[in-house]
Amino acid sequence: MFTGLIEQVGHIESMSATDAGTEFRVRSAYAGLMKGESIALNGACLTVREHGAGWFTVAAVVTTLGRTTLGDWHEGTAVNLERAMRLGDRFGGHMVQGHVDGVGVVKGIEWEQDALLIDVELTDDLLELMVPHGSVCIDGVSLTVNELPAAGVVQVSIIEYTRAHTTLGDLKPGQRIHVEGDIIGKYVQRLVAPYLARERE
Repeated sequence: MFTGLIEQVGHIESMSATDAGTEFRVRSAYAGLMKGESIALNGACLTVREHGAGWFTVAAVVTTLGRTTLGDWHEGTAVNLERAMRLGDRFGGHMVQGHVDGVGVVKGIEWEQDALLIDVELTDDLLELMVPHGSVCIDGVSLTVNELPAAGVVQVSIIEYTRAHTTLGDLKPGQRIHVEGDIIGKYVQRLVAPYLARERE
């Protein structure tokens, strides 16, 4: 479990094909990592395989590559990092599983005074989980849905601190990003689905 509060930004140093899948070596400032612990890279929960001073490795299997943007990463790619939370940690963001629900596309970016507004195009199944002023996780960052400005689009507002301490301030139109819907919304959607289906019939 994660909170969506990014601890630091790491960078991909190299990639290689291994028996465990595509392995990514990540440059970071983490100390005290342990083999087998969970860590979120741009919101995708992966497992630490090896680690050393200033670096660690994770691997992604083919199903993970197919559901995320990891296949787009290359040497130098900046990634948002968060270690899994511990029991008793302060819960400052929202409940994030590190399970990417889908890939959105940045549709537009504009400034509104001191706020950076980012419009993200989503598939219909992801859009159903978006509620104005509800929670959404984008590239591992816990955010609030600002509004639903157009069909198929969710908008988030990025504050100065988030721009300075994550990769979101560097997003560009057309860029693909990870999206995870609010876990409570997903359970509600699952529970009411049979009743909605009966109503449609």
